[in-house]
Amino acid sequence: MKRYEIALIPGDGIGPEVAREGVKALEAVARVHGGLSFRFTEFPWNCAYYLEHGVMMPADALDVLKNYHCIFLGAIGHPAVPDHVSVWDLILKIRRGFQQYVNLRPVKLLRGLSSPLREKGPEDIDFIVLRENTEGEYSNMGGRLHQGTPYEMAVQNSVFTRFGVERVVRYAYRLAASRPKKKLTGATKSNGINFAMPFWDEVFKEIGQEFPEVAANLSHIDALASFFVSRPETFDVVVASNLFGDILTDLGGAIAGGLGMAPSGNINPEGTYPSMFEPVHGSAPDIAGKGIANPVGQIWSASLMLDHLGEPELAKLVLDSIENVLVAGEVRTPDLGGKATTAEMGDAICRAVLSESELR
Repeated sequence: MKRYEIALIPGDGIGPEVAREGVKALEAVARVHGGLSFRFTEFPWNCAYYLEHGVMMPADALDVLKNYHCIFLGAIGHPAVPDHVSVWDLILKIRRGFQQYVNLRPVKLLRGLSSPLREKGPEDIDFIVLRENTEGEYSNMGGRLHQGTPYEMAVQNSVFTRFGVERVVRYAYRLAASRPKKKLTGATKSNGINFAMPFWDEVFKEIGQEFPEVAANLSHIDALASFFVSRPETFDVVVASNLFGDILTDLGGAIAGGLGMAPSGNINPEGTYPSMFEPVHGSAPDIAGKGIANPVGQIWSASLMLDHLGEPELAKLVLDSIENVLVAGEVRTPDLGGKATTAEMGDAICRAVLSESELR
């Protein structure tokens, strides 16, 4: 029996509600397979933990987490704790400590859903955005001066290293080379950001020489955002810096049915450390406890985790099951126009996993 050890961090707000459904989906997959299992170890590291202990997680947290195959995260954030504390002291600490330098976010309109883009269907919206996840604009370098005076100022430095840019860009080229379209788009803004972005462009072109089979191009971020809306069917793989990728993927989630649908993986490609999987949506404290959150982003993140663990058929089974529930249209959470609860949506997907497996 193959057993995967998973560190479960349900988090804040709707995080525990959707994480519960993700766990149920993985347990359904294990029943279907029969030869593998998941053991979840839950950690109470969230904003409530911070309010009690003054830290988001203990000092030895990374030493504890490094022993797991993967980390399954719900959501982090609460109005009582500033976002720059909750995000930096947990999510970014894990991403950087474990060199999860690829943030992988599919932008895919699932069957059974309609995009807000008129006349665009599932065949038009199906690509992947890769976001550099450890440096770039989200550096911890800078400071504030003359606080509380008319001369107050703040400086935030962006950091682009050759090592950091090369590794995420090379990963993007490899992914593009493995896909049928073999197409890669790099997000830039070298006409306005005159040091970091020309450097990014140069590395993008240099790495491209290693992959002559990939059709690669650079696009300014402002134009790229408009192209996501006007011609999403032209994209295959997109690679972007930390900030650009963050913004583009929220736009991608919107055109693919909403952020409640969107999954993500924080990947350490070398497998030196565990990777972390989480839905793109936040903790949504305004609907926490109401039982109406959409669990699809979390369950789809479980599918990404399965693929990362080397179980592509099981990953496809989960995604197919999500789509089958959406196509049937009988069980939908309020954000999708239905009246189902979080648990009812999760249960429907689990039933689909079991029934879909019987048909294969």
